Amino acid sequence: MWAGRSLCCCWESWLKPKFSEAAVTEDNKAYTPPAIWTWNQANGGTFASVNRPISGATHEQALQVGRHPLQLYSLGTPNGVKVTIMLEELLALGYSGAEYDAWLIRIHQGEQFGSGFVEINPNSKIPALLDHSGATPQRVFESGAILMYLSEKFGAFMPTEPAARTACLSWLFWQMGSAPFLGGGFGHFYAYAPIKIEYAIDRYAMEVKRQLDVLDKHLAQHTYLAGDDYSIADIAVWPWYGALVKGVLYNAGEFLQVHEYTHVRRWADLIAQRPAVQRGRMVNRTFGELSSQLHERHDASDFDTRTQDKLQATQP
Repeated sequence: MWAGRSLCCCWESWLKPKFSEAAVTEDNKAYTPPAIWTWNQANGGTFASVNRPISGATHEQALQVGRHPLQLYSLGTPNGVKVTIMLEELLALGYSGAEYDAWLIRIHQGEQFGSGFVEINPNSKIPALLDHSGATPQRVFESGAILMYLSEKFGAFMPTEPAARTACLSWLFWQMGSAPFLGGGFGHFYAYAPIKIEYAIDRYAMEVKRQLDVLDKHLAQHTYLAGDDYSIADIAVWPWYGALVKGVLYNAGEFLQVHEYTHVRRWADLIAQRPAVQRGRMVNRTFGELSSQLHERHDASDFDTRTQDKLQATQP
């Protein structure tokens, strides 16, 4: 369930801006691009210490492997939460083959550039899944692809009727195409950029509000995104836009006047009540109340015994 600031999503809590108030209020100066761009690692951005303009591994680091066929390497960001919610929903339906080990990837420490992770996802982004259930391990990367893979593997959360299936996929890919404007666009310039740029914030705020209006008008006519049934479209969209309309994403609720989108808020609250969603939000979470943080998940009992409050209570 939504529980206010203490359980706010990670994009507000663990991605706190790494710049001073002086930098935030500094007037933006006109910039003339050079003839040839060069990389300036010390650009002041939140991920300046780990981002780079090339791909591939920066160091040798093998990934841990647990006892279940499904091995998830992730972090409790919106994209990571999509997959843990999906897995918990599958388990709630009785699909025992969806049991999984969830390993924490600390992206601030550059673990996504370790050799083992890059072997699964050459793009070095979480989440990444390795399925050992077949003769040859199957790697799956990109959160939308993982949702589709799991849906097809277990035959769940994807409508079978052609029109509903098409609607589900349309909204799934809407999310994949829209969220970069919300995260990499609005979120970056509003919350994480080393200086506040009015033009950039205004541009992306306008687009995000347009996206919310698209959702609000659609959800005024439908219980869920693909119709009457909960699907991977909802699982994909909720961690981003559900959090946004609850005011916990980038702490931008007042700025964007999210209370105006009543149908999105109704939908967000409906999904937040699902027990599997509440569990999925805890997995690979490294922020918020200790009782809501399950850094690694290897068994259903971990939710009762291995949250950070329980683990710290056993330490001397």
